[in-house]
Amino acid sequence: MRVFVTGATGFVGSAVVRELLGAGHRVLGLARSDAAAATLAAAGAEVHRGTLEDLDSLRAGAASADGVVHAAFIHDFTDFGHSVAVDLRAVETLVETLAGTDRPFVLSSGTPGGAGGTATEDTVPGSGTPAAARLGAEEAVLAFAGRGVRGSVVRLPRSVHGEGDHHGFVARLIDIARERGVSAYPGDGANAWPAVHRLDAAVLYRLALEQAPAGSRLHAVGDEGIPVRRIAERIGEHLGLPVTSVPVEAAAEHFGWLGPIFAMDTPASSTRTRKLLDWHPARPGLLADIDAGHYFAR
Repeated sequence: MRVFVTGATGFVGSAVVRELLGAGHRVLGLARSDAAAATLAAAGAEVHRGTLEDLDSLRAGAASADGVVHAAFIHDFTDFGHSVAVDLRAVETLVETLAGTDRPFVLSSGTPGGAGGTATEDTVPGSGTPAAARLGAEEAVLAFAGRGVRGSVVRLPRSVHGEGDHHGFVARLIDIARERGVSAYPGDGANAWPAVHRLDAAVLYRLALEQAPAGSRLHAVGDEGIPVRRIAERIGEHLGLPVTSVPVEAAAEHFGWLGPIFAMDTPASSTRTRKLLDWHPARPGLLADIDAGHYFAR
């Protein structure tokens, strides 16, 4: 299968590219710079120049492929509304291009938060959450299930971790601890984050592309829910810093834009996904990955 991959040089997308190539697929990767193009070529992928805002380039890439994996997103949480709007236009363009072909389309989204309890694949995100903002893209993909697109959604948890993670939430928490001289957590730290190793997530993307029924929502969750206090404690241990609580109402002051996200309770299950696609996460969990040390070698 020739697969068009957006976000092909990103932290998750690059792992997806390697997983697809290793399984015998051909990859056409979207590249917005010469550096990205060189990275893709070195990995053994074909290069397609363009950006998420260049809709003609997206149409051309999708039309030339047997399937699409959309792993790109502008991770600017200071202007999240703009990022969501760009993403929705890109998704609509891609699925409309595939309409009537019965080709697969795999969308990246996020596990729900704010709905209470442990989120499942059927959970609708609580209003005002990042996942809720991206619900429009999920609905756009699933709406094409009856229009000749085998669309599925891979929901990623709060932490997608692994070696090479320099810009994710855990990396940012480490930077904040270094800047502040303390590893902190909001409130009592009992609120839980789900997590997955990026190589396990990459396997799920491939399985979704190859096998997922049209209209599937899938959870790429390895760790169902880790109390954020345990994350802060691990960071404090490795940095030799004290670990302390900050009031929830002061989370934004201490953690910046990450504060409201770090204060959310967002456990999520992948039981149904594992059964549907015979997906079995095998890489280290988040706490073990933090203990591996690579996060602190930056």
